[in-house]
Amino acid sequence: EYDGPAYLRLGRMAVETVTDSVPGYDFAIGKGALLRPGTDVTIAATGLMVQRALAAAELLGQEGISARVLDIHTIKPLDAGLILDAARETGCIVTSEEHSVIGGLGEAVCALVSRALPVPVIRHGVEDAFGRSGKAEEVLEAYGLTAAGIAGKAREAISVKESLNR
Repeated sequence: EYDGPAYLRLGRMAVETVTDSVPGYDFAIGKGALLRPGTDVTIAATGLMVQRALAAAELLGQEGISARVLDIHTIKPLDAGLILDAARETGCIVTSEEHSVIGGLGEAVCALVSRALPVPVIRHGVEDAFGRSGKAEEVLEAYGLTAAGIAGKAREAISVKESLNR
């Protein structure tokens, strides 16, 4: 129904639908969604990394870390209000994307918070490297695009936040 140019990126791999269980969820261009509340760190994810972000939040919860999870399904326009509220309330953000850390969600979030509400932002995605081919799950594992990978970045973000608050 959107009137204008748009880009939609689809993967080959079937993924779980995570938004069906969110009360009142309504997809809207430019509006992200809070999927899980949390107070220690925000994980802002896009695409198939959203379900992995929820799994990472579960792992972190077992350690006593409260992770907020945001579904940022639209990178441009970015939901600035949702992200800035999360930055203010948790004090650090991890972005996670099945994409290069250059030019995607991570850079958009960094640009936003650096000018409006500076907090540590740790980007999780494909580092600046040549891509690989293979079975989807194996490629994701090779790049660390897993729940454990996200959880590790969340611990890093919390550590940076705590070192800045000393």
